Amino acid sequence: MNSNTFLSCKGVYKSFSGLMALDGVDIEVDAGSMCLLIGPNGSGKTTLINTVTGVYKPDHGEIFFDGRNITRLKPHEIYRLGLVRTWQIPQPFQSLTVLENLLVSDKQHPGEGLFTALFRRRWFKHEVETVEKAYKILKLLKLDHLWDLQAFKLSGGQMKLLETGRALMSGAKMIMMDEPAAGINPLLAHEVFTHLREANRKLKVTFLLVEHRLDIAIPYVDRVYAMHQGKIIAEGAPKEVLENVLVIESYLGG
Repeated sequence: MNSNTFLSCKGVYKSFSGLMALDGVDIEVDAGSMCLLIGPNGSGKTTLINTVTGVYKPDHGEIFFDGRNITRLKPHEIYRLGLVRTWQIPQPFQSLTVLENLLVSDKQHPGEGLFTALFRRRWFKHEVETVEKAYKILKLLKLDHLWDLQAFKLSGGQMKLLETGRALMSGAKMIMMDEPAAGINPLLAHEVFTHLREANRKLKVTFLLVEHRLDIAIPYVDRVYAMHQGKIIAEGAPKEVLENVLVIESYLGG
């Protein structure tokens, strides 16, 4: 593990009723990078995300995040460390506005404490700073003009960005996203990836994305990891991985 490694999986195994979903996965994601995890359906991509974020516990192996062993931590403990995931189907608070969705994602709410609520000076400054932070994130994701719109009125692409905004608002150091381009047209999908890349560069947040629409995702990422039958079969620069014989064969059913 090099000094810039932010997320590391070492020999991770996970099986379900005898079916090997993760078969000795080794992966290293550098801090500040934007990486892509690819592979045909059933190759283990979502299982890897679920295992890294604590939804599943690995049968064997270790997982490190930001220098800490998180192998046996619970999902909420991993979340508090700054490793946040989003889902293929966005799950915002539908009746809340775009801004409110970000505000409730802030981890600190001193004004809601039983005793601190009585002392306005102790929490008012934090509340102001929280709103300012939320607006900056919305502006970065080009959602600031929709701040007072209820979440259920957003388009599919806007909901994906709102999920990203909520993750950033929580103080995420790394975001794992499952199919950010799913269900949206190519033009909007490119906009989503453009905004994700901008967040990556300006906020120094690390991304690991699972995406099937390779033609859309590839231009925006630094590194690609390819999976097949629960294993990492290739990793490296995008062009190098896409031209790898094992990767081509995996998509052709080899």
